[in-house]
Parts: sequence; C-alpha cells; structure tokens
Amino acid sequence: MRVTDIIANAEHPFASFELVPPLKGSDISKLYSSLAPLMDFCPPFINITTHRDEIEYRKMPDGKYRQVIITKRPGTVAITAAIMKKFHVEVVPHVICGGATKEKIENVLVDLNFLGVENIMALRGDAIPGEKFFIPNESGYAHSSGLVSQIHNMNNGIYLDDTLKNAVQSKFCIGVAGYPEKHCEAPNLDTDICNLKKKIDSGAEYIVTQMFFDNGKFFEFEKKCHNNGIQIPVIPGIKPISNLRHIRLLPKTFSIDIPQDLMIELQSCKSDSEIYRVGIEWSIAQCRELIAKGHKVIHFYTMGKADNIREIVKRVF
Repeated sequence: MRVTDIIANAEHPFASFELVPPLKGSDISKLYSSLAPLMDFCPPFINITTHRDEIEYRKMPDGKYRQVIITKRPGTVAITAAIMKKFHVEVVPHVICGGATKEKIENVLVDLNFLGVENIMALRGDAIPGEKFFIPNESGYAHSSGLVSQIHNMNNGIYLDDTLKNAVQSKFCIGVAGYPEKHCEAPNLDTDICNLKKKIDSGAEYIVTQMFFDNGKFFEFEKKCHNNGIQIPVIPGIKPISNLRHIRLLPKTFSIDIPQDLMIELQSCKSDSEIYRVGIEWSIAQCRELIAKGHKVIHFYTMGKADNIREIVKRVF
C-alpha cells in the first residue's frame, strides 16, 4: 500500500522505522534481529537506507596509487527483497543520486517495480569522504528533484529509452526529505523550502523530515511549507539521544541544534546510562506533542538499535 494511503486511512497514530543495512560481509540475521523487536508494533512501513560506493586510493607495491571503488553495504534491491520475504511489511527503499547514473537508477527502479515495491524515498545523498561538496555523476543528478522527475516519468510509462512502446507504468509513491532546520548547504530556511517545493512540483507525494529536538522549529517549518503551497503530508523524524557521543556528533553531522533546556538536562548527567534515560523522556514528550497537534505517523531513526525506540513507542502509541 502506498504511504500516502496508509496515512490517509490510519484510524490511530502509528510509528514507522528506518534501519541501516548491515555492512558487507555481515549475515542478514543482524538486520533481522534489529528489525524483529520493532515488528511487535506492526509498523505499516519501514525505510531502508542505501549507501553509495566510496572511492579509496590504495598504494601499490611499486609506489603508485590505484583507485578502488568500495561497496560497504549490500544493495538496495537485495535488502528490500529479503525484508519483504521475512516480515511481509511495506518496505520503503532509499534511492539516491550520489554515485549513480540515470541508467543505473532506472535499473534499480525496474527491479524494485518487479518486486512489487510501491514506495520510494528519493534522495540526493551526501558527499563522500574527501569531497567538500556533493559532486554528481556526470550522467546523474545534482539535485533530488531530477530523480523525483525520473521516478514520476516511470509512473507514467516514460523510460529513458524513448523507443519503448507500451512500457509498463510503475506505481511508486515518492517520498522526499525535509529539513526543519534547513539543509546544511542551504543559505537559509526559506531558500531550502523553495528547493523542497521543486521536489513537490516534480512529483513528490510526502515528506519525511530530518531528525530534530525542538518541536517549535518543526512547527515553524510546517507553517512555512504551507505558506509556500506545500500541502502534502509531512512526517516528523525523531531520534533519541542515547550517549555523550551523540551530543557532540549529531549537531555537527546533521547540522541540527540541541535545545538549551535539553542540554541542561544532559549536562547534569553523570553517565551514558543517565543520558540514555533523558533521551527517552525527551523523545516521548516530543512525540506526545506531535500527536496532540494531529500527526498520524512519527518516523524513528533507529541506527540499528531498538531498545530505546521500543520503550518510546510502547509509552506513546
């Protein structure tokens, strides 16, 4: 079922989850064990991230360097098929522009369509290590709006090969990312929302936000979206802080703020276990306010760890 239909038909608020595929060489059981505890809550859909290939330069015995392409995680199609077979749940695979040609993207979309996948998250992706800025493949997309257009075209039976006749129309419901505190590369929030509107105009049907810890910023983001003619569902993304490392890492990595009220609580903690508890309670308060404001779905970034997410979901839904 399409994500937009799931939201429209939901009689009660519910949680969705996002997982990171295991590293290449790991057993699929690691992914299953991360997902199984969350399936107790019967999520209508789950998201699976994807990661672009990276480039390393390795020194050879003759002293020269050789460029090596490194694939760090299993492919999107394989992971999606494995989860659908194991858990019989709607899977929302992420498809990214980074490192991909238009032709490679189309091949992935064709495979996902064959699997019966009905939902896609269309993302640009991040710059790879060593790049100051995102550099698109010369035969790919610099912005996710182009990717959204390609998926939208496939939904209308329009493929890259314009000689195809009576091509099968895919049925993808297209989700995109939104940033309540603006994308790290955007000069300001208003410009970022204008860029988001381009994705909507290209065919996107719902938005999942970056994690945030200040609901006020999320509500302001929603208001700005509406003022700019964005009327599609906006799904808030939540991740609980669970250790001291998160306090240092999350603001830098995701260009987000930690509210001062939360920081005061975190700074009073004497151990990671205390930080873990504060993170749970803060996220519960966030979720309850979001639901009170009418949100039917809250999206949780699990990062492969489910215990704190389980407690939050048990106490909120």
